[in-house]
Amino acid sequence: MGNICRSPSAQGVFQQLVDQHTLSDRIIIDSAGTHAYHVGNPPDPRAQAAARRRGIDLGEQRARRVSPDDFSAFHYILAMDRDNLADLQEFAPGDHGCHLSLFLDYAPGLGYREVPDPYYGGESGFERVLDLIQAASEGLLARIRKDHLQGV
Repeated sequence: MGNICRSPSAQGVFQQLVDQHTLSDRIIIDSAGTHAYHVGNPPDPRAQAAARRRGIDLGEQRARRVSPDDFSAFHYILAMDRDNLADLQEFAPGDHGCHLSLFLDYAPGLGYREVPDPYYGGESGFERVLDLIQAASEGLLARIRKDHLQGV
């Protein structure tokens, strides 16, 4: 939504996974919010602390709002919840070719469809978000490898 909690966490987790698989030269990762509440701000300090405990640095990220160009620049645009997915679908240009879906669609075994917003909760919410994001990141990377990077 505001690009300071869930999305930058997902960007950091997925980037770490892509780096571990030495695919950072083939996969571009970015995050953006559907609203402009925090444009230019770093991720929430609690999100940064939770990520840091897992060896992920979110400190260089800055919040931005999704732009029309994103729909042609990226193959996948993933939302953390249904409300943000609806906002993205409404905002998307009619001729876009990217795949819009929920992020947790890539972790169907979890039994969750949405990544909860930890902003108004405690520290444990940020840890839970990272757990969900990790599982979805692994599923997303498997899909990307299958659909776009066969043999890599």
